[in-house]
Amino acid sequence: MKAQQQLELLNDAPLRALSPETGQLLKWIGNKHRFAREIVSYFPRSFKVYREPFLGSGAVLGTLAPEKGVGSDSFAPLIEIWKTLRVQPEQLKKHYLERWEAVKRGEKVLEYERIKAHYNANPNGPDLLFLSRACYGGVVRFRKIDGYMSTPCGIHDPISPASFGKRVDEWHERTAGTTFLLKEYEESMEAASKEDLIYCDPPYTFTQSILYGAQSFNLGGLFREIQKCKKRGVHVALSIDGTKHSGGLICDVAIPKGLFEREISIRCGRSMLKRFQMNGRTLEKEIVHDRLLLTY
Repeated sequence: MKAQQQLELLNDAPLRALSPETGQLLKWIGNKHRFAREIVSYFPRSFKVYREPFLGSGAVLGTLAPEKGVGSDSFAPLIEIWKTLRVQPEQLKKHYLERWEAVKRGEKVLEYERIKAHYNANPNGPDLLFLSRACYGGVVRFRKIDGYMSTPCGIHDPISPASFGKRVDEWHERTAGTTFLLKEYEESMEAASKEDLIYCDPPYTFTQSILYGAQSFNLGGLFREIQKCKKRGVHVALSIDGTKHSGGLICDVAIPKGLFEREISIRCGRSMLKRFQMNGRTLEKEIVHDRLLLTY
């Protein structure tokens, strides 16, 4: 039944929701790249402004390609990347090329560690851009005590500058209607008006405590902001923890009664974060489902 409902929604959706999938610009753990189209299919067929206050890799934004959008995040190096994409895409390609060539000329792990050390001394977008594509599994992991990025070098080589350049061109086009802002999620959500659409993909309580921004995130605060938005007539979609271990562990997230009108289970496949934590072993039982909660 769900598959049929999904097909009907996709058939009736605006054309921007049917755009073909694109390669990831940033390699980012927990991103929604593989199932962004499914998430988008549950969005309202019409809305004024699309807003994504926990931008991360922007997988849903890139799939939706909104005519008018606002992508925001509280992580300055990340927003630096997105702003560069919008106003200086060729510069973004250059940033990647310079670091890719340095790794190719030297010893891979040593050069990766040099770039990582430079980032940790002065957090910045160009270094983060390359590290996100070269680190193990895209797990951009930070120490709670000082924000130090500690992820080791990945096993596979990062994509070529030519391939990355094509992705920059495509993402530049897909984000043509989007403004990128450095803001806390509360401020971003407060700016939403009636008939706007907000998609929230915050750090997950049960699985992402080692990732950027997760240590200080409070889900209760987000629920309060969603309630305010709902009262103003803003549509909100929220992705949160669902089940882990092939459905055997139900993540007990306290959801305020009456806040959401619908709940959809999104099958996400195996957990890359768990694979990273278990030294790369394939984990047949680590099947993850997210919950997509809708206020409409």
